[in-house]
Amino acid sequence: MREIHVDQITGAVREMCMQACYDLPEDVAAALTAAREREESELGREILGELQENIAIARERRVAICQDTGITVVFVKLGQDVRIVGGSFNSAINEGVRRGYTEGYLRKSVVCDPLERKNTGDNTPAVIHIEVVPGDGLHLTVAPKGIGSENMSGVKMLVPALGSQGVIDFIYEVVERAGPNPCPPIVVGVGIGGTMEKAAILAKKALFRPLGQPHSLPHIAELEQKSLERINNSGIGPMGLGGRTTALAVQAEVYPTHIGGLPVAVNIQCHACRHAEKEL
Repeated sequence: MREIHVDQITGAVREMCMQACYDLPEDVAAALTAAREREESELGREILGELQENIAIARERRVAICQDTGITVVFVKLGQDVRIVGGSFNSAINEGVRRGYTEGYLRKSVVCDPLERKNTGDNTPAVIHIEVVPGDGLHLTVAPKGIGSENMSGVKMLVPALGSQGVIDFIYEVVERAGPNPCPPIVVGVGIGGTMEKAAILAKKALFRPLGQPHSLPHIAELEQKSLERINNSGIGPMGLGGRTTALAVQAEVYPTHIGGLPVAVNIQCHACRHAEKEL
């Protein structure tokens, strides 16, 4: 049984909170570069160029890519042969978020009650998803999720008879309704199957897959490609000002479901598709 002290977890989460907000992953930066090269709209190319400049400034000066540094979502893969020692696992994660957002001068955006709206003052608590896996490893993914794009997301319980075309139609419906609000170009995470909440978690996890990497199942990869083409033919374009680059990628994850159901979740992510990963 391998032991991991909570201080290691706190330190890792602290570091990842700042890294995710300062450094856009290379696959996302490369997708923006490729999008600029093929964008037909002169204004669209100019906007994409400004986004690239912003990314470079954030990385060089160690400042946030976007003023909305999000609510912190943490995905955990916890090995079943790991024993957490020294305190509470969830408290260790939240302490890391507290330190990262305070020491990194990141905006604190979390309120303690969704109706009373009092700010917690340190961006805690995080939204934590834990998956127990074989082995003695501990893998952490920290994703600051901005609310502008999160607000544009959607879940729908489709009837199975609608099939893949029904899924594609719903993906497009969500993106079209969002329009310029999520600061396109966007990344579209899609979860298909399971139950309502499982589909939503799958959709968020899909955002972390390397951009442009198609799903391993051919029919899901085809669904991703058809959805991306339809979205980029919408004319919404960078920042909603027209052009061919409305989305950088559509990425789907699937899970078995009930014979009578076809749950679909669409999680919209702005161009600042921020996340950091670490193995302890």
